[in-house]
Amino acid sequence: MPKISEKGHSMPESPIRKLVPFAEEAVRKGRKIYQLNIGQPDIKTPQVALDAVKNNNIEVLAYSHSAGFEDYRKKLAEYYRQKDIPVDSNNIIITTGGSEALLFAMGTIADAGDEIIIPEPFYANYNGFATASGVKIVPVESTIETNFALPPIQEFEKLITPKTKAILICNPGNPTGYLYTKEEIQQLSAMVLKHDIFLVADEVYREFTYDGAEHHSIMSLPELKEHAIMIDSVSKRYSMCGARIGCLVSSNKEVMQTAMKFAQARLSPPTFEQIASEAALQTPQSYFDEVIEEYTSRRNILVNGLEAIEGVRVATPKGAFYCIAELPVENADDFARWLLEEFQHNNETVMVAPAAGFYSTPNTGLNQVRIAYVLKKEDLERAVEILKFALKEYNK
Repeated sequence: MPKISEKGHSMPESPIRKLVPFAEEAVRKGRKIYQLNIGQPDIKTPQVALDAVKNNNIEVLAYSHSAGFEDYRKKLAEYYRQKDIPVDSNNIIITTGGSEALLFAMGTIADAGDEIIIPEPFYANYNGFATASGVKIVPVESTIETNFALPPIQEFEKLITPKTKAILICNPGNPTGYLYTKEEIQQLSAMVLKHDIFLVADEVYREFTYDGAEHHSIMSLPELKEHAIMIDSVSKRYSMCGARIGCLVSSNKEVMQTAMKFAQARLSPPTFEQIASEAALQTPQSYFDEVIEEYTSRRNILVNGLEAIEGVRVATPKGAFYCIAELPVENADDFARWLLEEFQHNNETVMVAPAAGFYSTPNTGLNQVRIAYVLKKEDLERAVEILKFALKEYNK
């Protein structure tokens, strides 16, 4: 029998999606599942985006430019300039989701065996993208004790080698919800300039910040003009996860020229989704104001509810819509599976994402889970109640 590649064998499973078969079986048993495991917002997609597709009269569904439609890139650049990100359309390549933008970035800046330093826990698919690109992730640990703040710069310095090509951050963070301060971004800036490496920032949750906190983009620092690469997406901002439209943004001309070759190799991003994404730029600020108010309320319900459960510790997020909770269990993976296979409370249960998959350091985060607060408030309250009963029963 022909053999599967070593790369295929080493490709990690998604900690977010690997429990889906157990959830499907629970549903077949008639159980209701509160899905806290995946960042699929229930917020309505802006109607202007849906109407742009519904009312379109395209007769030939043709390729777009490999970088994406120019009109969309121009309007997107205008949006960024309003966010203190001084770019034009030539600094943007439209991609099939932020995922493809990350793959393009890794392919552009790193060869097989090169290293990228990432604060952990981090978005689990970074492991997959790195494996697909032949890149080695070098983790630097952030901790729940500090609310997952940026680790000390000295810890990064210890890990930098001749093979280090970049620092990668997610800001605000998935899975932690941590929002980097201006001072932390400046510290990272000074370090990448010192070592002449790239700073890559996944900023797809830019709009989601709480308690008056402000998002600080790496693209707003003029000194990083040649070193900054930003990853973005419409998925969360406009509740358009299924559109699969993202972008890679950089003022470094060589980066853009190289990334363009990857974009040409996959031909072009999808047409109707670009049309919807361009229209979504017309979404009024009131939409985001309402969304932030809703997510702030949901966050408070979740964090307060978790903190009231004996033995649970939770980091309070300042952005995105996730948090990491430390549970009084030895193995959150086993607990998450047990929730779906064996537990029910009034024929209901919850689904969480074991956090070990958000680390690349072995045997780390084993008693942690990531929870996405993307359910309506009454469902979150019920989910926390179920979790409380579940922990009590599991630990008997």
